[in-house]
Amino acid sequence: MIAMQQITINKASQHLSDLVEAALKGEEIIIMKDNQSAVKLIPVLPVKQRRKPGSAKGMVTMSDDFDEPLEDFQEYM
Repeated sequence: MIAMQQITINKASQHLSDLVEAALKGEEIIIMKDNQSAVKLIPVLPVKQRRKPGSAKGMVTMSDDFDEPLEDFQEYM
């Protein structure tokens, strides 16, 4: 179970680096303003890298006879 911590905005500003570390470790941090939940501090998910066409160029090779019929299938041809 993930622990949840509620903290006032004034205390949050004094302990921001500690709260960020706690959030990165999976703790849910709720920042209160005027005795009401105002903000939830959660880690940002890593951004997926977009595919870069041609990035594997030269890394993949195929044998010269790749598209030749297989001997096992000669009777079907």
